Amino acid sequence: MRKVTIYHNPRCSKSRQTLELLKDRKFDPEIILYLERNPTASELTTLVGLLGMTPRELLRTGEPEYKEMQLNNTDLSDADIIKAMVDAPILIQRPIVVCGDKALLGRPPEQVLKII
Repeated sequence: MRKVTIYHNPRCSKSRQTLELLKDRKFDPEIILYLERNPTASELTTLVGLLGMTPRELLRTGEPEYKEMQLNNTDLSDADIIKAMVDAPILIQRPIVVCGDKALLGRPPEQVLKII
């Protein structure tokens, strides 16, 4: 069975549903509680690449930190956005599921079935 990793926030219903979906399919994913152990800039850069997104697309724009950090500024570089997510991981869209060299957001949770 392939290794599956989930970047998980237990307080998020979509994250909980995605984790349950993986377990129902007999996967025992590595669970990364990214709010407790902030991902590194390198880790986020890799995730963005696996997701096929830009760092800005991975941002949760409804979080207070988004406004506080003025992340709506289009002059910010990808590195600036990555740094903001390292500093405030609540800004990262969730859940992210990684399987091999592919990753998807679990929105909706069934989306991740495409890669496992």
